[in-house]
Amino acid sequence: MTPALQQSHGGVDAENESIKRTKILLLGTRRSGKTSILQVLFKDLPPKQTFYLEPTMRVTRHTFDTIIPLEIWDSPGNVAPDTLGSPLSNFSTVIFVIDIRDLYQHPVAKLVEFVVAAFQANPNIDFEVFVHKAEKLQEDDKYENFRQIHERVIDRLADECPEFEQVPLNFHLTSVYDHTLQDAFSRVVHKVIDSLPYLEGLLNIFCSNTSCPKAFLFDIRSKLYVATDASPVDQVTHNLCCDYLQMLNSFGPLYKSNATSNPRTAIFSPTQATSPGESSSTSTISSSSSLPSSPPKPIVFPSAAASLTPSQPGTTLTYHLITPHLALLALLPTTVYEMRRGLVEWNIVWFREGVREIWEVEKERSVADSVIS
Repeated sequence: MTPALQQSHGGVDAENESIKRTKILLLGTRRSGKTSILQVLFKDLPPKQTFYLEPTMRVTRHTFDTIIPLEIWDSPGNVAPDTLGSPLSNFSTVIFVIDIRDLYQHPVAKLVEFVVAAFQANPNIDFEVFVHKAEKLQEDDKYENFRQIHERVIDRLADECPEFEQVPLNFHLTSVYDHTLQDAFSRVVHKVIDSLPYLEGLLNIFCSNTSCPKAFLFDIRSKLYVATDASPVDQVTHNLCCDYLQMLNSFGPLYKSNATSNPRTAIFSPTQATSPGESSSTSTISSSSSLPSSPPKPIVFPSAAASLTPSQPGTTLTYHLITPHLALLALLPTTVYEMRRGLVEWNIVWFREGVREIWEVEKERSVADSVIS
């Protein structure tokens, strides 16, 4: 097998090779949509441009940093367990992508081959199946094909060996043209974040203290939510948060300015932040900064808010930057946001401190694990 190429997709440690990364393997047949998934999620490629992507010819490693450092391996369609170039036991998660229109035996046989090899190498490995390109079919045909693919995989595993019938496979219906891809990949990432219970606990406390019905901790660039509170994820709410974050990513750079040349000028950019401190909030895109008395840059934490029902008091969607590439998106009752703003901001400050401590611990552990290995 030819040597793997490596690409970096952002994050403060994306170029740092002295840290141990959690490895995710992306598999599938030719033209199933593997590379499109990575390009749309991590390189902001417009979905309509995925049609022009060249097929993957050799294994490519993509590094990406969120609350933990990730390394995602994009493999060509003809790869086999013995030609991968790395033991399957090195991977925490395997994602197999199947074109929803492809009901033939070849992709199912290839999936079963990797499932058997992966669980023999590491029984604790997480195996996810993305039934991709769901936008190609009508609603009824979409779910019928999804059901057939699911049944064929389970039946083929049972034919291989009865014990493999109990292998925990998770199937997701995905498309690059909506936010089902972000939702599915977020659920995959949740399983490799050891600190997830602590992040969820912080979100639960925030929701309890602010009467917030739903809150997400989003990775800004990829629009993956790395944690959410205990209430069920509503697809409509998730889509709304993704659209709002995408809008801020698109228009945020227009509000960016040079703080060193004009300290009074506010800065808004969802992908940048400075040192921790008090948060800022307004009912529109804004941020606050104080006049520095010394050369260091002012403390800036951008925030934004939008009323979902302008004609009457209802719900307000808020955005607060937590770390340089994590943001809190929360739905708040408009009356709470307007009349108890101080309470909301106070809870955000403490939430930010908690997340930053977890983030620092994860970074230190990645470096320590790298030294040990």
